[in-house]
Amino acid sequence: MRVDHVGFAAGPEGLQETARSLAARLGVRVVDGGPHPRFGTRNVVLPLSDGCYVEVVEVLDHPVADKALFGRAVRERSEAGGGWFAWAVVVDDLAGHAARLGEKAEEGARRRPDGVELRWRQIGAPALRTDPQLPLLIEWDGPATQHPSAIALAGGTRLAGLTIAGDREHVRSWLGLPPDFSVDRLEFTWLEVVGDRRGTGLRTVTFQTPRGTVEI
Repeated sequence: MRVDHVGFAAGPEGLQETARSLAARLGVRVVDGGPHPRFGTRNVVLPLSDGCYVEVVEVLDHPVADKALFGRAVRERSEAGGGWFAWAVVVDDLAGHAARLGEKAEEGARRRPDGVELRWRQIGAPALRTDPQLPLLIEWDGPATQHPSAIALAGGTRLAGLTIAGDREHVRSWLGLPPDFSVDRLEFTWLEVVGDRRGTGLRTVTFQTPRGTVEI
């Protein structure tokens, strides 16, 4: 189990300009990702070191975007000006986590501009709107060479820390982690939230780049 990616909803400047602005700050490349037909969105990938990446997403003008929970979450964040809206953890046994949490896994797919189709399964999309401190749990299909972080050189930039408004123990329980679990090379900072869990979620992300620390 490790952090797989962090999700950033495009702002009013649009997907490509949002991605280029983030990439310039991080010193990484912008890689076109392709549409998510089942979610009504499309993405651009900013590859990082250590098997992680930043996913910049925009909603499509398509009816499915109003039905898919992921698409609705992206639309709401973009309409609020854009910014961080999700984080995802990759696991080896998604079926086991789905059974433990009483969740149903949904399938995702997108075709890259080079024709390669990426497929995965995930749980946790409802929480993007009702309890956004909780990460998506994701399991990829296919070889590791198809993972979004592997499609371009990351330039030495890595994910260094997440600041999340929410309850650490609640997130730990969602992930099924023991009380003594610790994370290497990634620092978590928790901000207290009083009241509705819809006010929780990812607030800032810290990166270690060849030019120093960058917080977005």
